[in-house]
Amino acid sequence: MSKKTLIVIGNGMVGHHFLEQFADTPAATQYQIIVFGEEPLLAYDRVHLSEYFGGSTHSDLALGTLDWYSEKGIDLHLDEQVKGIDRDQQHVTTLQGNYPYDELVLATGSYPFVPPIEGNDQPHCLVYRTLADLDAIKASAEGVKTGVVVGGGLLGLEAANALKQLGLQAHVVEFAPRLMPVQLDADGGAVLKHKIMELGVQVHTEKATTAIVPGEEARLRMNFSDDSHLEADLIVFSAGIRPQDTLARSAELEVGERGGIIVDNRCATSDPHIHAIGECALWEQRIYGLVAPGYTMARTLAACLNDDPDAAFTGADMSTKLKLLGVDVGSIGDAHGQTEGARNIRFNDEAAGHYSRMVISADGKRLLGAILVGDNGPYDTLLQYALNEIELPEHPEMLILPESEGGAPALGPDALPHTAAICSCHNVSKGDICGVIEAGCGDLAGVKAETKASSGCGGCAALLKSVVENELEKRGVEVNKDLCEHFPYSRQELFHLVKVNGIRTFNTLIKSHGKGRGCEICKPTVASILATCWNEHILATDHVPLQDTNDTFMANMQKNGTYSIVPRIPGGEVTPDKLIVLGQVAKEYNLYTKITGGQRVDLFGATLSELPEIWEKLIAAGFETGHAYGKSLRTVKSCVGNTWCRYGVQDSVAMAIFLEDRYKGLRSPHKIKMAVSGCTRECAEAQSKDIGVIATENGWNLYVCGNGGMRPRHADLFATDLNDQELISAIDRVLTFYVRTADRLQRTSVWMENLEGGLDYLKQVVLEDSLGIGLELENHMEGLVGTYQCEWKTAVEDPEKRKRFREFVNDERKDPVQQWTEERGQRRPVTEPA
Repeated sequence: MSKKTLIVIGNGMVGHHFLEQFADTPAATQYQIIVFGEEPLLAYDRVHLSEYFGGSTHSDLALGTLDWYSEKGIDLHLDEQVKGIDRDQQHVTTLQGNYPYDELVLATGSYPFVPPIEGNDQPHCLVYRTLADLDAIKASAEGVKTGVVVGGGLLGLEAANALKQLGLQAHVVEFAPRLMPVQLDADGGAVLKHKIMELGVQVHTEKATTAIVPGEEARLRMNFSDDSHLEADLIVFSAGIRPQDTLARSAELEVGERGGIIVDNRCATSDPHIHAIGECALWEQRIYGLVAPGYTMARTLAACLNDDPDAAFTGADMSTKLKLLGVDVGSIGDAHGQTEGARNIRFNDEAAGHYSRMVISADGKRLLGAILVGDNGPYDTLLQYALNEIELPEHPEMLILPESEGGAPALGPDALPHTAAICSCHNVSKGDICGVIEAGCGDLAGVKAETKASSGCGGCAALLKSVVENELEKRGVEVNKDLCEHFPYSRQELFHLVKVNGIRTFNTLIKSHGKGRGCEICKPTVASILATCWNEHILATDHVPLQDTNDTFMANMQKNGTYSIVPRIPGGEVTPDKLIVLGQVAKEYNLYTKITGGQRVDLFGATLSELPEIWEKLIAAGFETGHAYGKSLRTVKSCVGNTWCRYGVQDSVAMAIFLEDRYKGLRSPHKIKMAVSGCTRECAEAQSKDIGVIATENGWNLYVCGNGGMRPRHADLFATDLNDQELISAIDRVLTFYVRTADRLQRTSVWMENLEGGLDYLKQVVLEDSLGIGLELENHMEGLVGTYQCEWKTAVEDPEKRKRFREFVNDERKDPVQQWTEERGQRRPVTEPA
């Protein structure tokens, strides 16, 4: 019996996935499969398209090989565009001829929408969709300075990142009042905008372009409806997509009013022998613009062609987890709270630039949706609560608080049902993962190979790793504790490699002991290790790409995109002259001024270009950086001690100042706070700190590994009646042992609890020198103390470093967009700009 013919039009991600799902099924043996691809290149990963500008090639992004198509007996026609479909004769037409079919699959995807703007067809007006488009952008960017992206959605921000990687000053122009309006609310959009602007990409929202004309100082000029304009050397349109339904229209298949090939639950069009999947398909009046729903359609169609009566596409989760220009963004379910009776919980960490929103049901038991900007840490946990309708805890707000501030730990793998979706792209459940482990897969790589989990968008990587490790441990299998896929070592092991081998750059470390180009896990971790070992300036050329936003500019970015400046005031002691300088600086730059909980003065509202100017004035008055932006020592709080207090038995102020001067600048896995109280009345609250010191009549009692926050931990009494030298020696050893052995982003309290033997073991190492490393730990600390530098002072004295502190590369103006209001006699940012 001769075989029937199945033709697939489209060799993109969804078309290729359909072939992977269908090729090894019983039905595939009945068909000769022919595939037409419009591009000359084999199917490639469009989700990671921007990596092309980072050095990746088509081979790196390719989803398969020519050998695979040959092995499966698939007749692949690249660079051959289908021009028409004859439904009566059941054949398709290309320039090379006619090809009959029995079943036809349309996986034609979408095309970039170019707004109907006068002049949009000029040279250097480009789109961002294919590798050929990226080659055109590369060519256009040669020898010029400025590029603009029209569109502030997912693809637009990816395109802006591409322009930035090409060395251009990048601008984003968005018609809506905020970035990513589909996924984010006003507050989330504002946080994202300011974080992206802080990274050097200028954002222009609520801008309607009326015409594109030749520029005066650049190739092109964009005229806006508000009579403003913007000049650029190239313009990239990334303002959304439209379904590629031209063939369907010409064949008179049913299409939606606004485009898209109408399909039913089995991905069939109005012609029973023609099917549509992916971004060209319209299901229930909806186009799905993400890869995961397209993959679900592909799997559904493969099952339908195998006569599976239960196969049906019933919609798809549109939750997204992304990193745009290095900024985490997550959106889950009903992110805008449109469900009747829905309630909201919001958390906005202005200092860190993190915004979180939970949308919960009226009874408070179910998570309906969420928005995350700046920190996707809670994403996997929130997604599982939403998808599996897991009942929320008594205090659901703990799910979006950082763990260091009292937030709940991530939802453990054991709490997930077997039906929990771990990988949406490839429809892999926890049960599927358990199944392949039971069948013999003994590591993460094996599970990935068997299930293809985390090989789509990659957003489930952390959750997949957690589930696999948990299941292996339950079966008695030793689990790989690698930091990430780029380094087969723990943080502690990397620390030793850096220290022993004298490694001073990330590139050297990854070339000699890792692979790839690194990620958001290993880069900041290595940055912390390098700083702890060598104390080089944070803006050293090799270190800048590793840092997060606050470290990059040595100040805490606030919700309105300005910065707060926190000079060090050791022990809270400050002279009247220094107080006067703080007031003068705050007055000159119109800064909002506040006393912090750590006995320091915080100056809010400085623009990027003002930072070096303010630092210079503070440095001249004797101040230095307070490291409020870093994972390092923050403050050493103190009471007034026996100098003034009638109950004090020791000079707590002098000891607090000594400790802060000794340990200032110490880079560590997490922030460190200390306090010194002059007597047991404990006015400095030393027992709620990482290092707490309380005076006794015979010396000092030392407390370790406490923390405040929503879930405070009382510090443990470590040693009693220590003299000054004994106290310093013990603290040196505790802190050095911590920075050498703790995991990434691990507070001292969690670190000690995870030490085998806990407090008793730590006492043995530090007080009894059970490992024989006591002097080594002290010498390491002495080396750091001896190489301390004020990061502000070094930056302002280096012309190259000062260049980073500009709002605009070629313009000295301040940020013209920021709006202010007055509150209690001080300036603060407008929460909702007019």
